[in-house]
Amino acid sequence: MPYRINHIHLKAPDPRKTAEWYVTAFGFKIVNDETRVFGDRFVRCTSEDGFAVNISGARTNERLGPGDANPHHGLEHFGFDSQDIEADIARLKGLGATLLEGPIQNPRGPRIAFMRGPDDTRLELVERKTPAGGCC
Repeated sequence: MPYRINHIHLKAPDPRKTAEWYVTAFGFKIVNDETRVFGDRFVRCTSEDGFAVNISGARTNERLGPGDANPHHGLEHFGFDSQDIEADIARLKGLGATLLEGPIQNPRGPRIAFMRGPDDTRLELVERKTPAGGCC
């Protein structure tokens, strides 16, 4: 059986507020919002392409460390495709995100930028443009 990624799970002090930010910023859809038996508020979302993103608060008696939008070991960021990186940076800044780095043109690759999103998450924008006169 091939493995595929099942979901991304974010922790947030106010899961609904964070979910609503992703709805506005990236077109997520909130599909469920409940308090689980663990005591945490759990908001299930899907991205526009159907990828599952869960956002929850702390479980009963669970202590969470701070987020970290800086480069670090472990799960560091997740990326979103962008058709116009400058426009998306401006739009996300208007929603409270902070530009951390970029845009950067990768040689023979996409332009990228890193932003700090809600709850100090690190987000990457990836703008792939076909070079003039050819493919890839």
